[in-house]
Order: sequence, then C-alpha cells, then structure tokens
Amino acid sequence: MLKTVLLAMLLVALRATAQDTLTFATYNVSMEAENYVRRGTPGISQAILQQQLATDTNSQIRNIASIIKSVRPDVLLLNEFDYINEPDSGVGAFIRHYLNTGPDAIDYPYFFYATVNTGQPSPYDLDNNGKATGVGSDAWGFGNYPGQYGMAVLSRYPFDTTIRTFQRFLWKDMPGALITKKADSTNWYTPEAWAQMPLSSKSHWDIPLKVGNTTIHILASHPTPPTFDGPEDRNGKRNHDEIRFWNDYISGNAKYIYDDRGKHGGLTAKQRFVILGDQNASADEGDAIREGIASLLRNPLINTQPFPASEGGAASRPNNPNARFHTAFWGMRADYVLPSSYGFKVIGSGVWWPVAGQPGAQWVAKRESSSDHRLVWVKAVVSE
Repeated sequence: MLKTVLLAMLLVALRATAQDTLTFATYNVSMEAENYVRRGTPGISQAILQQQLATDTNSQIRNIASIIKSVRPDVLLLNEFDYINEPDSGVGAFIRHYLNTGPDAIDYPYFFYATVNTGQPSPYDLDNNGKATGVGSDAWGFGNYPGQYGMAVLSRYPFDTTIRTFQRFLWKDMPGALITKKADSTNWYTPEAWAQMPLSSKSHWDIPLKVGNTTIHILASHPTPPTFDGPEDRNGKRNHDEIRFWNDYISGNAKYIYDDRGKHGGLTAKQRFVILGDQNASADEGDAIREGIASLLRNPLINTQPFPASEGGAASRPNNPNARFHTAFWGMRADYVLPSSYGFKVIGSGVWWPVAGQPGAQWVAKRESSSDHRLVWVKAVVSE
C-alpha cells in the first residue's frame, strides 16, 4: 500500500514539473518603411527596412530589441514588420543582428512570416475618390507597397506543418458581413470590387505550436484601423468583421471559413489557442464599432483576466481610469494577448511601459525611441 501511495505521489510530482510555463507576447514595432523616411517619400519599399536590418546600428530597432530581451517571451507576434521575401534579409536579420547580441541575447530558432494584403494593388477605386491608383486606400489593404505593415511570429518552440493562412478569404463570404453603404444607400463598393475584396487587411494566421506533445494554436492578425475613412465607416466595419473572424473561428461558428488552401472550418472544442495582435479596437474608447472587440472579450472560451496593465500607462494619462490598460502612447487598449480558458492557468500579465526613472524608461521616452505601441505579454502554465 505504501509503495502504491509513494508511486502516486511521484507521478503527481513528475506531472507538476513537466508542466510548461510560457510567455506569449504581441508587439506592434512600427518597423515599416515610412518609420525611417519622411511619409510620402516616393518609391519607398521594404528595401528600406532591409537596409536597417543589414547591421545592428539602428538605435530605434536596438531599443525594440532591448524591450523584447527584457520580457523574453517564448512566442512573439510582431505587427507592422514589413514583409521581406528573403528571411536572411528580413526577420532572420532582425533576430541575428538585434536579438542574438549582447549579454542578454535571446534566440528564436523558429519563425513564420507570409505575404499580406497591405499594399497589394487592386484595379478598383476602393475609396471612391474618382481615381483607381492601386496603392494606399485603393490597395486590398491600405499600404503604399506590397507587404507594408506585415507580420511575423517568432518562437522558441517548433511549429506544426499544418499552418493555415486566410489572406484570400473573401469578406462577402462571411454571413452577416457589415455592408458599407454610401449616403444614398447604394453599395460603397462596386459589385466587381466586392466580389474580390478580402476580409483581412493584412492576413489571419493559425499557427499550431508544438510544446512537447501539446499543440497550441497561435491566432495572429492585425485588423485595419477603424479610421481614415468617412461617414460610410468602411474601415470601422472591416475592423469589426476582422475581429469577429476569430470569435467565429474559436466558437464552432466557422463552417463558412476557408483557408488559402481551401480547407473549411475552425477550431474544435478543447483546443488550446492564444489570440495575438494589434486589434485596433477597444471596448471602452476609440472609434471602433466596439461590439466587435467587446463580443470577443465576452467569449467564455477566452481568459481575459487579469487585464495586462502598466504603471507607465497609468502615469501617461492620470485622469483616465482606463489608462493603466492602454497599450499605445496615443491612449487606448489596442493590443491583445488572449489565451483560451481551456488548457492554461494564467499566472501573470503586463504592458511593458515603465515610468520615468525605472529601468528601460528611455526606450519608450518618445515616439521615435521605439514604437507608438507597447509590448503586451501574458504568462501561463499549460494545464489540463
């Protein structure tokens, strides 16, 4: 009997020590060409970021790397990281020249990046200003060159080979999609444009992460800002539906969704996931159609507690009770790390935003010090 009890206690102890503690993070790093040259400069492309990554001398990027090395996330989504086709000149160069350096060096042996809709030219006048330019607001996602404001996921753990991307999922194929209308109640988009309009302004990715025998779905996206339009609110409606995509994907309402390989459906019950990204929306502030993000945060399949917070955010707007939850210096909770209720025990979270005088405060002292956003992280133990 005693041997049986001791064996049971040993098995419990082994299970406890085998549990993995992971830190998930999202960070809009503003590493796109117009961050390094004057906005509106003609002929810009991803080559500008490529040039900045060729050495380790860009102070702004070095500060971004210092913030990442301070938090040391196991999985990190970078938003607004320009798409560069050759990884040795893009995300690989960022890891090699900025993250793998110094006494606090950190390595990410696994990364994923892919094309996005920003800057991909359409043949249509999508903003209805009388000109079809193929760029800016006339691209399939706002951008002045293909891949501007792209995404990349860095990881200490390997990915499964069944990565799903949804760059080409059409907005019209979402049941109940928010239709944009002109003042005269006619459709904003022509039938030809609407028939080809993707939902994602960048893309939506489902990246299965392998942690031992456990699979964790990293659900990454960056919906369009719900601004820079007019009373038709075309960007606000797209933002709402881009956020709704994940709500349907995790909730069993995804039969209509198809990926870029034609496979339909979303996640099934009792699957671990973490939604990462700059959602450009808050349930309490800003110009978004708030029900989109509010509905996602109400989803019982998601663990939203505790809200990531910071002293720096609170100090930036002392009269705003929501400021401690802000993730951007311009004053809103825009960036989210949302683990599934199933399969995780959250043990910590935060927004990396120190106050003046604290270590690293110089890295966020000004907009040009690093980014207009802050790194958001959640630490969780993988559980049953």
